[in-house]
Amino acid sequence: MFWLLALLAYLLGSLSFAILLSRLNGCPDPRMSGSGNAGATNMLRLAGKKLAILTLLGDLCKGLLPVLIAQMLGLGLQQQAWIGLYAVIGHLFPVYFRFRGGKGVATAAGMLLGLYPPAALLAISTWLLTFRLTRTSSLAALIATPLTLPLLAWREPEALLPMSVLTILIVWRHRGNLRDLFAGRERHF
Repeated sequence: MFWLLALLAYLLGSLSFAILLSRLNGCPDPRMSGSGNAGATNMLRLAGKKLAILTLLGDLCKGLLPVLIAQMLGLGLQQQAWIGLYAVIGHLFPVYFRFRGGKGVATAAGMLLGLYPPAALLAISTWLLTFRLTRTSSLAALIATPLTLPLLAWREPEALLPMSVLTILIVWRHRGNLRDLFAGRERHF
């Protein structure tokens, strides 16, 4: 059951709402325009608020849904976290789009929302505050994601290993943003 759910989570995660919505609305491929990222922030730049919100909601749901299904089937918290991680991996490396996806932040938020809502609330609040202060989406993600780890270690230690892997993946996917941040070239809103 676990591996079937993991595969389904990966396939669901591989649905890139940014790419699909761009194609349906005649907008440029987000991987080829703006920041080059297939995510809600780049969709805001390229296609406006409506498509950015739809992208955000789609990406959030594809992280949440596999975790909720795993819960309904009685899988333990650690297995739920691994299944959610497979959805994020699908977002990062989508099989349907030549393995070129987004950075996984919204999908990870959905995963966290299903696993442990207080950690999701911490991450979302931190992201919003950092973004409000800096107007930099990548910096907000790079601060918000690791901040969930101490809370999880304290309250839900079974989810700590998969969430640590998730944090490493998100930081790795933001490595170009980190270079730009340190060089003072990162895009701001």
